[in-house]
Amino acid sequence: MQTTRLRTSPSTSGRDLTPLLAGAATAVGGCGALLALTGSDSPLRAPLTLFFLLAAPAAGLAAALRGLDPFARALASLAGSVVLNMLVAQGMLATHRWSARGGVLAMAVISALILLLVPLRRRRAAKGRDS
Repeated sequence: MQTTRLRTSPSTSGRDLTPLLAGAATAVGGCGALLALTGSDSPLRAPLTLFFLLAAPAAGLAAALRGLDPFARALASLAGSVVLNMLVAQGMLATHRWSARGGVLAMAVISALILLLVPLRRRRAAKGRDS
């Protein structure tokens, strides 16, 4: 007697965890930014803030790099996130305005700008194709 197994992928079985993981990452990053901006003495402040500083710009860059395959997009967005963090830190140190709150705020603004400019660029490209 022979046994056959049915193989189902996660997307066909109705158990796609991507939205759940994205929501959890957003909550963790938001908590990290909130802890850093309020100056909390929580032991979770440093790891959650570090997660925010890496994940927020990486999410914006990943949205901008939509044409790449998933692994290349993740790698490029994480590398870009590190570069953006270093540029912000270098600029703050060069102007003698270094602060943890300022760095978190600067990265939040840069990440929000990147995320807001992506739909505008796509809309402009769509208008260019229509005319």
